[in-house]
Amino acid sequence: GGGFPGIPLAILFPETQFHLVDSIGKKIKVVLAVADALGLENVRADHGRAEEFKGPYDFVVSRAVTQMQRFVPWIKGKISQKNLDSERINGLLYLKGGDLAEELGTMKARISSLSNFFTSEFFETKKVVYLPKSEINQFRG
Repeated sequence: GGGFPGIPLAILFPETQFHLVDSIGKKIKVVLAVADALGLENVRADHGRAEEFKGPYDFVVSRAVTQMQRFVPWIKGKISQKNLDSERINGLLYLKGGDLAEELGTMKARISSLSNFFTSEFFETKKVVYLPKSEINQFRG
């Protein structure tokens, strides 16, 4: 979405390939211009929606574009079955705010509060939800 968090992640992890997707063409044009200006050779950006791209991807990282129950089917089958290593299990990293208990339901997700890392008031209710590929593959929403 508009290059965030993709561009900062591409800067932090230059050895990793990033495929950034947004449904708004103007945002993708800006993302491509920023990546070019920064010399980021590890960024690919496409105009479209997540459900239109095949993958496979090690991780899908997204801001809260919709409810998890709606988003997970869009990426189901697009997560690589081969993990990067034994410590990092492929899956979804989803930036989300608010109370997630009802939204996540029975999904076995790990939740990290961004307020543990950032002091700005903006991050007080923001979380990163990690959903491993096994949960994505089993999802019946």
